Amino acid sequence: MRKATGLVISPVWILCLLVIGCAGELGDSHTEMDSDVENRAEPINNLPNPYERIEPWADLPQGMSQWPQVTGVEPGPDGNLYVLHRCFENTCSGRPEDPIVKFDMSGKPLATWGAGLFNYPHGFHVDFEGNVWATDARGDGQLGHQVFKFSSNGELLMTLGEAGVAGKGPNLFNQPTDILVVESGEFFVTEGHGEGNNRVMKFSRDGEFITAWGGTGSDPGEFNTPHAIAMDSQGRLFIGDRGNNRIQIFDQEGEFLDEWKQFSRPSGIYITSDDTIYVADSESWGPNNPGWKKGIRIGNARDGSVAYFIEDIESMTDEHSGAEAVGVDALGNVYGGVVRRQMLEKHNRR
Repeated sequence: MRKATGLVISPVWILCLLVIGCAGELGDSHTEMDSDVENRAEPINNLPNPYERIEPWADLPQGMSQWPQVTGVEPGPDGNLYVLHRCFENTCSGRPEDPIVKFDMSGKPLATWGAGLFNYPHGFHVDFEGNVWATDARGDGQLGHQVFKFSSNGELLMTLGEAGVAGKGPNLFNQPTDILVVESGEFFVTEGHGEGNNRVMKFSRDGEFITAWGGTGSDPGEFNTPHAIAMDSQGRLFIGDRGNNRIQIFDQEGEFLDEWKQFSRPSGIYITSDDTIYVADSESWGPNNPGWKKGIRIGNARDGSVAYFIEDIESMTDEHSGAEAVGVDALGNVYGGVVRRQMLEKHNRR
């Protein structure tokens, strides 16, 4: 797994302890229910930022003069960086662009693929073996509501779900938002993007349905747009329950373990092998989560402390703006996939 730098615990952690103790983007429409105001945590905005923002970063693939909406970015075990984008017009339906791009770490494009398969590319993951996974979170009658597995060179290895068909059955998805593969090869898919099933589905290595948990709501184990999923070194699953402004933590059988609100409104989560957690918040400040600035909060997945904050350049706009996807390379540099402003950001560790 990827190496990450150590953490410096901020005095703001005192506030985090108190919080725990009290316990769309362009086209990513804000149909999620707002959380109960009385249950919102106190904003954590004033933290150090030990990163230098670089944008633009990376060369554009051939045939593209600007970035489309970027919805995923993760390094692979091969040392390359993989990016998922939504083509243009916030959809890939009928578009000629390949929505998956493979870069070397200098930002040079090495390969692209995926044209004709996706309507609304959304969730993204590179597994331990280097396979590249992506979800299609909306249907247009012909495409959508599917999960795809590719090799690191773009060969299609597995397709789950029925193109354009939403459902509740074990072989159908309704707005699959993200995917995570564990070392056994079993994998988890989150569902629900304003509509959908608001649940987590577990599959065998071969794509056979095992179990599911969740449902719509704000109680422990319920979801309102489970938008992201990541895993720590203990094998615990961290679900970005975006509409409820919290991260929920489960074991791999779906048993609820904890909820954290100190990372604000999570759109993306990435956890490195030393349990440094990076949480991208692209929707706060306005009515969704008043007082919280948009950006990437960085902390410790073991104890829930929050140490750093990469503030978004439009952190106090009501409009969706910040990085929705987040990934981290072996040197600890942070990458943000930005949807509305159509950017791929790199934040170099100073």
